[in-house]
Amino acid sequence: MSRRNDALRAARLRAGWRTMEAAATRLTEHGQRLLGDAHFTVSPRTWRRWEGERPGWPPEETAIVLHDALGRWPEDLGFTAPAGWLRPEYQREDDVNRLRTFGSVTEAALMPGPVATQHVDPALIDYFQQQLEGHYRADMYLGPHDLIGTVSAQYQLIDKLVRSARGETRRGLLRVGAAYAALVGWLYQDAGDLGGAAFWRGVTQEIAVRSRDVHLIGYSLVNQAQVRTDLGDGHGVIDLCEAALDDSDRLFPKVRIMAMQQQAHGASLTGDRSTVDRLIDRADGLLPRVDDDLPWGNACRRTPGYLEVQRATCYGRLGLGHEAEALWTQVLAEVPATARRDRGVYLARHAAAAAAAREPDHAVEIAREAAAIAAETRSARMVRELRSLERLMRPWQDASVGRDLAEILVPVTEGN
Repeated sequence: MSRRNDALRAARLRAGWRTMEAAATRLTEHGQRLLGDAHFTVSPRTWRRWEGERPGWPPEETAIVLHDALGRWPEDLGFTAPAGWLRPEYQREDDVNRLRTFGSVTEAALMPGPVATQHVDPALIDYFQQQLEGHYRADMYLGPHDLIGTVSAQYQLIDKLVRSARGETRRGLLRVGAAYAALVGWLYQDAGDLGGAAFWRGVTQEIAVRSRDVHLIGYSLVNQAQVRTDLGDGHGVIDLCEAALDDSDRLFPKVRIMAMQQQAHGASLTGDRSTVDRLIDRADGLLPRVDDDLPWGNACRRTPGYLEVQRATCYGRLGLGHEAEALWTQVLAEVPATARRDRGVYLARHAAAAAAAREPDHAVEIAREAAAIAAETRSARMVRELRSLERLMRPWQDASVGRDLAEILVPVTEGN
């Protein structure tokens, strides 16, 4: 007879959770209330593993939920603590350090003035624009964590120069500064920190308004809408995109495309497929007219199948598994292997579409590559997509294909 984790079993029974399935349900509900995260989930399969011979070690947020629900930390519930584990109650110094790190980055946007006046050469505008294009490329290869500090530090330098610059040089630096702030906001969003993302999206909007650039103001509203999309606020997305399109006749086609495709995401969150298709079709008609030389917002030119990516994502959100799966097959055939981060996100969404189309073996085959990229880039967005796949694969969680998926995702989801 195999050994059991009797400590966890006893704690479960004391809590009145008579079966492991009931325990998984109760802990999921408790975690969602405690963390305020509707995506927090513990499956019956996971709980059965915990009560088995090799329970492993739960992610930190799950450890906190277990403690809150059962009154004991995992090492007192039969789990084997990894080296270096500190209970959250002992982690105050680490929390302070994390706050200091965030503070050092936000200081890039809140540097107190005045600063010493200096000459600002107009050639610096072109310099920062060229650097920005390099950061966009690096983001595709590296993911967010290695770039946040670098890009925010450059924003701080731009802000310092803006305070000394005059005339067109100052306006040019404000425009490029807004683009840098937008990129920092995106990096925070990709890293899973929506609070940091919202902060930097607000900075983007402030700098865009100060620049008096109608195109950047529209772009900043679309940036705000992206955060609302990740928050699942469809009506908020639509409001912001409609505001961006109020002056659509004055906007570059690129900005109009960005606003329309993001509004389509809002429509998908409200269950409106016809509006999704209408907006993306209208945006597609504008693509041949994109001819500006601005360094920001060029995903519609740089990303293969850009609008079909948006349509496939919206279809997946609407539960249209077969339609989304067919589109992802088409899109991924054009995505270069060098675009690692984007490819990983698309693969995770493709796997979810295959699961929704009730093709579990195909979903697991696709997820294998996505999980490898997620582990490499540490993209929270990718991890979130893979967690969505886990939920869609629950009908097969006790079958061999479900166990294969669980094994594939362990390096990605454990600790996240």
